[in-house]
Amino acid sequence: MHYNRLFDVDDWTLKTTKLHREHIRLQESITSLGNGYMGMRGNFEESYTGDHHQGTYLAGVWYPDKTRVGWWKIGYPDYFGKVINAVNLAGLRVWIDKEEVDLYLDPLEQFQLELDMKHAVLRHSYIVEKSGKKVKIEFERFFSIVNKEIAAFRFRATNLGHPAAITLLPYLDGNVKNEDANYDDVFWTEIQSEANSRHAAIVTQTIDNPFGVPRFTIAAAMGVATTARYVSNQSATLYAEQIYNKELGENESVTLDKLAAVTTSRDYEQDVLLNRSYELLAQALESGYDELCAEHAAAWQKRWEKADIRITGDTEAQQGIRFNLFQLFSTYYGDDPRLNIGPKGFTGEKYGGATYWDTEAYAVPVYLSVASPEVTRNLLLYRYHQLPQAYENAGKLGLKGALYPMVTFTGTECHNEWEITFEEIHRNGAIAYAIYNYVNYTGDKAYIDQYGFDVLVGISRFFADRVHFSERKQKYMIHGVTGPNEYENNVNNNWYTNRIAVWTLKYTISVLDYISNEKRLALHVTEEELDKWQDIIDRMYFPYDEELGIYMQQDNFLDKPIRPASALPKKDLPLNQNWSWDRILRSCYIKQADVLQGFYFFNDEFTIEEKRRHFEFYEPLTVHESSLSPCVHAILAAELRKEDKAVALYKRTSRLDLDNYNHDTEDGLHITSMTGSWLAIVHGFAGMRTFHETLSFAPFLPKDWQAYAFKINYRNRLLEVKVNQKQITISLLEGEPLELQLYGAFIHLTNTYTKEYERS
Repeated sequence: MHYNRLFDVDDWTLKTTKLHREHIRLQESITSLGNGYMGMRGNFEESYTGDHHQGTYLAGVWYPDKTRVGWWKIGYPDYFGKVINAVNLAGLRVWIDKEEVDLYLDPLEQFQLELDMKHAVLRHSYIVEKSGKKVKIEFERFFSIVNKEIAAFRFRATNLGHPAAITLLPYLDGNVKNEDANYDDVFWTEIQSEANSRHAAIVTQTIDNPFGVPRFTIAAAMGVATTARYVSNQSATLYAEQIYNKELGENESVTLDKLAAVTTSRDYEQDVLLNRSYELLAQALESGYDELCAEHAAAWQKRWEKADIRITGDTEAQQGIRFNLFQLFSTYYGDDPRLNIGPKGFTGEKYGGATYWDTEAYAVPVYLSVASPEVTRNLLLYRYHQLPQAYENAGKLGLKGALYPMVTFTGTECHNEWEITFEEIHRNGAIAYAIYNYVNYTGDKAYIDQYGFDVLVGISRFFADRVHFSERKQKYMIHGVTGPNEYENNVNNNWYTNRIAVWTLKYTISVLDYISNEKRLALHVTEEELDKWQDIIDRMYFPYDEELGIYMQQDNFLDKPIRPASALPKKDLPLNQNWSWDRILRSCYIKQADVLQGFYFFNDEFTIEEKRRHFEFYEPLTVHESSLSPCVHAILAAELRKEDKAVALYKRTSRLDLDNYNHDTEDGLHITSMTGSWLAIVHGFAGMRTFHETLSFAPFLPKDWQAYAFKINYRNRLLEVKVNQKQITISLLEGEPLELQLYGAFIHLTNTYTKEYERS
């Protein structure tokens, strides 16, 4: 099933022969490009005067927009941080005999748009007629992952008939706004604009703010290599351009390569920014578009060699996983420990472009497997370095310990919905779980003593202070929280929150064997404190229904009218776009995995029958209106061998944006949840687990697939897993021999192990 599928199904590309003007924002989101340092939506280089969302974004460049709420409550953050829409690097206006090409207004012939995911290049072409002259126009662009500050754009026009005059105007434009600005502010002010026959540039700085957040300065410089004749230049406020002409006879062509170099005050002092941009631009121009593109494609090939999942027999599934990995790696590949993964990456402004708990819960397992351990270590260090701010965040609530923010750029909370910001405290546990995941997966126990224990103690102290003791029930409880299911707010004893709080305390105690006495003394961890933690572990309350044999999502959940989501009229979906918030809160419907999130995290602690009971109760109530939801359910469905459900949920997570399942992709892609398609295959269909420092697999092959294969890094080894209709093959490609489990039986892997596949 698909809702707004704009592109043909293909293994490595997204292609369409239609300009989807009625869905242009959706098309722009899906064709976004990035390189971890910067990126932009799939905006056209030439003029498009219809409604669209022009967006270019730079990693780590943001603005603290003053919080806007109707009723200010003590503890609210002063500002809502947001990624800033930055200078449009792509602009290239085109005239044919003094008539400008406008893709919104002009009739087009032979239109083609293609996102080449294998080489990370975006192309579009068409034939347009102006003044009775037909001209074929072709554009191509990429954001280099080898030269991170370089964006490259190629233009070619071929005259198909009578002589025609082509005028080209490449430009940089910093007159941009954020669509999500709380007070309709323009966040940039000019430092410098200049243009001449060799290049053009603008230097711009974020406006001042009252919160002490340092202002960001960026310099963007462009240069051109072209067969056209230079005519003139011009600069204005936040704007710079050059103009070129070319007279084309029949079947003659003109080309123009536009290269842009972008530097920011995150990396350089402000007074050298422009000169550094010019230096980088000169180097890029000397290399030339073709050489830059070849280097870029080769670097992407190395990424794909490590991370590609190959599916035979289902092209929709193949396209979905590759699209998601492509956009994920375009957003983040661990090159800068100061950065994290924004939920929209470089594709839009929703959610402010900041860091959420999505990274620790969903992205860490993927990067552990497909990239070097340093990538995940950088993600953990990002939180370690923000530990002082986490203590401050807890202190604002009058609590001990460390509360990591729901939304942040620097560690300071900058989200302004009370029921999310201060009640969704389970995110603290996801950060602790990521430390466990990293250490368990890599075997790097030294990380705990050096960095991890500081974080674990801070989080544990928060949970220990946030609980209260019920004298009546002689149990510890946590009231006034929001669990992962954000369609329930301000509830008491959310099972998942209580469970992950206890798990965090238990894990922190368990790692004491790795901790030096100096570290324990430095953190003032006493036996009295440890005894208190153990008492909470022993006497935490978990809501449980004996009749159904299930943990309740929270107190009184079963008092709601329980009705499956399948009974909802289609016109009501998605609920968040059709129901009042009051109606949603009173309903039994679940936005995303909540209890089942715990069954995913702590999978080894439950029997298969417990998993079955809870899945069969909660999944039918789940509307999957969070992009983070389908993958968890797909993994559990696969483990329970509910094959049709697992495959359906995999398709939903893998094609969430390609098919616009939640009707919101026009706002930008769901970057952090794109990890879900990888998790659904590797943790789901292949049954990969790493509990108790043991790697294990329990694969099954969806009946409509012929085969699938993937590689993972595990403890300095590279393994390849292949599953087809006849056999399962696990190969050790690099590293020392390894003992692992396959369907519960231990095997000693020295080279390649093959087992006959038997459909269960």
